[in-house]
Amino acid sequence: MSRPTSLRLPDDVRERLNNESRRVSAAPSKLAVALIDEGLRMRRFPGIVFRDGPTGRRAGLAKGPDVWEIVRDLKRARGTVRQPVGLVAEETGLAPELIEFAADYYAVFPDEIDDRIATDIRVAEELREFAERRERMLST
Repeated sequence: MSRPTSLRLPDDVRERLNNESRRVSAAPSKLAVALIDEGLRMRRFPGIVFRDGPTGRRAGLAKGPDVWEIVRDLKRARGTVRQPVGLVAEETGLAPELIEFAADYYAVFPDEIDDRIATDIRVAEELREFAERRERMLST
């Protein structure tokens, strides 16, 4: 659900918002909502940044990988003999505190991260299918 909210923007901020909305082909109001949401998330989780990519913007550690990658690795590590945080830290070289920080972000925004993981699985499957079709075509 969304409700209208009125706020006054200084002229220079409004101009930058309009310029950026043209650059990314998004309505200024939609872009403003996204930027406010990201800003609030970054304020709640200092050290989280948002990056552009082929599948959209995503949360990541300022000096590390995307949050969804860490959470994916933590989920894979569950059910192993070792503690998931320790195993992921060993495999990635990340400090355990950063892995726990990513888990904290996930605990608050699980749908966002689960959607990103599902997208990664879907894209990987599409690439495998493409490679198989290509190989079949080239080998006949």
